[in-house]
Amino acid sequence: MATIGEALISLLEKHGVDTVFGIPGVHTVELYRGLAGSTIRHVTPRHEQGAGFMADGYARVTGRPGVAFVITGPGLTNTITAMGQARADSIPMLVISGVNASETLGRGLGHLHELPDQRGMMEKVALFSHRITSAGELPEVLDRAFQLFARSRPGPVHIEIPIDVMGLEADAVADAVQTYDPVAPGPNAIARAATLMAEARKPLILVGGGAKRSEAALKTLAETLDAPVVMTVNGRGMLHRHPLGVPASPSLEAVAAMMADADLVIAAGTEFGPTDYDMYADGRFVVPKNLVRIDIDLDQLARWPATVPIEADCRLALEALCAALAEKGVQPRSGGDGAARAEAVRMAARNEIGAQIEAQVTAVETIRDALPGAIIVGDSTQPIYAANLCYDHDRPGGWFNAATGYGALGYGPPAAIGAALGAPDACVVCLTGDGGFQFTLPELAVAVDAGTPVIFVVWNNRGYREIETSMRAVGVEPVGVSPEPPDFIKVAEAYGIEAERLTAISGLADALRRGRATARPYLIEIVVE
Repeated sequence: MATIGEALISLLEKHGVDTVFGIPGVHTVELYRGLAGSTIRHVTPRHEQGAGFMADGYARVTGRPGVAFVITGPGLTNTITAMGQARADSIPMLVISGVNASETLGRGLGHLHELPDQRGMMEKVALFSHRITSAGELPEVLDRAFQLFARSRPGPVHIEIPIDVMGLEADAVADAVQTYDPVAPGPNAIARAATLMAEARKPLILVGGGAKRSEAALKTLAETLDAPVVMTVNGRGMLHRHPLGVPASPSLEAVAAMMADADLVIAAGTEFGPTDYDMYADGRFVVPKNLVRIDIDLDQLARWPATVPIEADCRLALEALCAALAEKGVQPRSGGDGAARAEAVRMAARNEIGAQIEAQVTAVETIRDALPGAIIVGDSTQPIYAANLCYDHDRPGGWFNAATGYGALGYGPPAAIGAALGAPDACVVCLTGDGGFQFTLPELAVAVDAGTPVIFVVWNNRGYREIETSMRAVGVEPVGVSPEPPDFIKVAEAYGIEAERLTAISGLADALRRGRATARPYLIEIVVE
């Protein structure tokens, strides 16, 4: 006799899930029945927020949903911050939790881990939240979640199972699961967009996280149109060192000016969020008048008017546009000024950020150059802020952080562990600050448990220096911005992790190579005066 808990594990396997992040508790014991005998690996974080962030990092590098198992009540509320980050960045995440016995829900009887309305709370952050009441619902609800991940703008989904339902018989649950193809673009929209592109003389392409895994089609389209390509934070690495690539924030004056000067803007998989396009809240960003916009989400398309909106998966849309241009006889434009425009903006953007920020970008470039092809996972810390402004990564999808959008501190370390589990052949570096690191410091132990050779680089300026600078800039006497950090070297050693301390960036490249050579977790602290 199979239980609902066992059926859940079987169905997750069939949906391609190979890793689950979770902390078991008395309210989820039955969900774990059958897990040990399955092909799914269970990773135990030290806090449920870490489970969510690990699922996020795993999803970003694999393109598959990250899955978390958490208990009802505090376990689930601990995960909400990670779900908020995933919602903001369109990251597929499946959170499965317990909930108290069905007959007690909403009655305020004071049961362990009780919330007044757990599912109602989760509906505010998840794309949807569903309570399982019978075995027959389980395949349908999981199918709905995985269809959403494949064919809509992804984000977090929550499924809760009451403790009196988890152990019910589930022999009748169907074994088969459906698979879904991504959304293809409509031919009329492609034809209209291709006509505009063929006529444009100063086109520009903007790419965000929704365009990841579209590098080949993007390169072909850019070269065909001789169009510079501005990569937002989540689009970095897609055209590394390409003459048409502009790895700089649209919030910078030089980039905004190029956008205003373009006679056609093609925006692929970018939501035009202020943390990318209007970081300084100076009102410089305006929606381009002649705009082709590609997005998988109709609601997103409706938020900003476009000359030609294309509802589709970015890769399929870009491939279709390339084919349509070829059918029109449009050949790659040679002798145009696209590369010169891109180079001028790259240089202007680098000059615009100033010497102090450029020094921090140089530190990030040191990591990239010392460890080619590494995945760099960032927290909210000064070098990450700097590189988000102007930095060219060398791996598509290999640069991501929580310093945009939702902006959750403590994201970096657990997300890096999740990324390392999702891409075991890649070198993974976590770049975090001393303040943010303390939010999720115990997750260091998970890197040891799971055998993930993440290199943790800690930018230690002894406090929340970015916030202190902001306070001083507006005449506020800094308060609460100097929490004393621990001795990170001793903390690492307590977890069995080799560590070293640097006082200058000049030694960083060699330290990174030493860390990589150990094939184990490694910590490098950079003391910043």
